[in-house]
Amino acid sequence: MSPSGKLLQTVRLAILAMSILAATSSARADAVSELAGFSVFPKVDLAQLNRGDAKPLRSGSSGGARYLAVQTAYVAPDPPAELLSKMRSWNPSRHPELKVYLHGESATDYSRLQNAPSNSAVRYLASATAQRSSDLQLSAAEMKQLSAEGTDQGGMSGVIGNTWAKILSERARAFASGGSSAQPPYDNSTPPVRVGEELSGLLRGQDKIRRQFSGLLEATGIGRGAGSIKPDLYWELLSADEKGVLTLGAHYSRAGAGGMIQTANALYYASGGYYAGITLHQLWPVEVEGRASTLVWRGDMISSASVGSLRGIERIAAESTMIKDISRVVSFFRRDSGSTR
Repeated sequence: MSPSGKLLQTVRLAILAMSILAATSSARADAVSELAGFSVFPKVDLAQLNRGDAKPLRSGSSGGARYLAVQTAYVAPDPPAELLSKMRSWNPSRHPELKVYLHGESATDYSRLQNAPSNSAVRYLASATAQRSSDLQLSAAEMKQLSAEGTDQGGMSGVIGNTWAKILSERARAFASGGSSAQPPYDNSTPPVRVGEELSGLLRGQDKIRRQFSGLLEATGIGRGAGSIKPDLYWELLSADEKGVLTLGAHYSRAGAGGMIQTANALYYASGGYYAGITLHQLWPVEVEGRASTLVWRGDMISSASVGSLRGIERIAAESTMIKDISRVVSFFRRDSGSTR
């Protein structure tokens, strides 16, 4: 190659390198700018987020007295697709501190309920079931399925576990076919609570977030009927305010332009503790300290009867508790997935 040819090649390589650097810087700026456009994080430093803990903050008014919302931002040292895979396979029941006793990735198999731990929270749920407690969030038809005869065994084995397996299976089947609008109401309150309305209410109070996720929300049908995206359904047995609670959830994800990914997690049934919940994620591909990484935004919204009566300092305390709980969940996930520096 002639000297002039070598010089031309060197110039081309330099231009290519500059183009790649400019594209990377632009992608980082676009991600940070987009985050600021709809979240409570007007400005973030990716390098600082990469080295520090996640940052949960109050999300402001979510449109209803019984609604609470928290937003979180952090950087994970994985590309979005890899991070999503880790999110989908993560099992919170590995950490006793989170008080998730059972986590099932099936909408039809609830056999593990028979081997639920015999702790005070689970014993409460078993006792409430045996006594047909009005604290249980069930429809009138589901309440009739509870049999007081021979069920007060102090745990979830036997008749109690089988009864809940039937109730959960029927609700999961209804959700798969008709979304949250097909869920039977909670008839233990006056007026009865409808989960679809609660999910819609949570989103209605967060205008910027709703617009940011409009495409995904439309495709999932959250708060309405079944959407065009088929969800992955799961169930959990956990503790809420030291009481055992059975929950059903649906996970959705959708890829966007430039490697961005959005996810939605709808908690469409709870036997107590709260009415419904939504967790949204947006994952942007970024490069931080020379490594392909992900800028993560997470938004959590819950509806709970116990929150509706709180005012002033009590409501602030409830929000602080929610922030601590989410911070703990994110911390354990990042540790398990290798998403911390």
